[in-house]
Amino acid sequence: MPHPETWWKDAVVYQIYPVSFLDSNGDGFGDLNGIASKLDYLQDLGVNVVWLSPIYKSPLADMGYDISDYRDIDPRYGTLDDWDKLLTGLHGRHMKLMMDLVVNHTSDEHAWFEESKSSKANPKRDWYIWRPPKYDANGNRRPPNNWKSQFQGSAWEYDETTDEYYLHLYHTKQPDLNWENPEVRQAVWELMRFWLDRGCDGFRMDVINLISKVEGLPDAPITIPEDEYQDATEFYANGPRVHEFLQEMQNKVLSHYDIITVGETPFTHSASELARYVLPANKELNMVFQFELVDLDSPRTAQRMPFIHRPWKLSEFREIVGRWQKFKRDEGFWNAVFIENHDQGRSVTRWGNDADAWRVLSAKMLAMLEVRRNGRCICRNLFAFIQQLNFRKLKFPYLGSGPAGLEH
Repeated sequence: MPHPETWWKDAVVYQIYPVSFLDSNGDGFGDLNGIASKLDYLQDLGVNVVWLSPIYKSPLADMGYDISDYRDIDPRYGTLDDWDKLLTGLHGRHMKLMMDLVVNHTSDEHAWFEESKSSKANPKRDWYIWRPPKYDANGNRRPPNNWKSQFQGSAWEYDETTDEYYLHLYHTKQPDLNWENPEVRQAVWELMRFWLDRGCDGFRMDVINLISKVEGLPDAPITIPEDEYQDATEFYANGPRVHEFLQEMQNKVLSHYDIITVGETPFTHSASELARYVLPANKELNMVFQFELVDLDSPRTAQRMPFIHRPWKLSEFREIVGRWQKFKRDEGFWNAVFIENHDQGRSVTRWGNDADAWRVLSAKMLAMLEVRRNGRCICRNLFAFIQQLNFRKLKFPYLGSGPAGLEH
């Protein structure tokens, strides 16, 4: 049944990882003009919304999720004029464009951070999360707490210039913004308006449930005694002010535009917790990516091990899908339907069988599963099955060392 008052409820969203989609100028990097050349193809597939993974200026320490300039396009992908032309092409085909919003952290090469680290007296010092070192009984300098980075090691990096540590939940080159500072939030609202006023139709919000940290940043409980640093997600996933911040975002920015919003919410399987982000009465986001299904084949241990396989049962898969299909439908909860993205392995391999005899049937089966589920289909998973039918081996050398290669 159509939902004319909320167009995104009937949209099919196609995620594009720009660097590997289509290279239009032969430099080894996919680019905006390459995407623009395939709009008829995407329209023919039935795509309504194109979601671009980050295309902003970036040192690419984390494939563009380390942004050094939110208001410009990385030259690898093109220019702002190229972005405008892509948008015009999409809108001319009655399609929309969703950008990736990465505002839990920036690059350490962003001008904000370069100012912040220059001096304790700099006006932007409090735009990031800085703490003085601790010292052990032998006088050795130690990080402010025992939090583990999602990229392993300490979640703190020492800065000699100011003799303090900054927090980075991910890469050392991705310092976390201090959302407690209203100036930071205002800067985020302004950069969102920059893209929305330019014609962007919405945002996928990277790790948006991590923007609020527990006051005091206490040590995490020791769950793996042999590790020096410990999992601390309980102190920053779905933190104490995250809903306040998102409601402020809704009031200051989102409510003024007819757009789609999807929040990425890792480390959270609780349905009641996730509902708070989505239920219309709360006035926050349209949908979230919840990871219960795509975490099914990972070990259920205190330490996250997404690259270690755990055998799973079809009954488990069915129970998770069925439960989320029915969850709070009468209250307006809306699913973001997906079974893979840029952080996940290929669906045919994980949930089907990629042997020659079964690969095509597996892809078709999973595609049917996606289009028959209630909610909005986020479709690197659906239409990228076409890529799986055509390409078997992918080789992507480190981007800084030369062109990416593709083996048929």
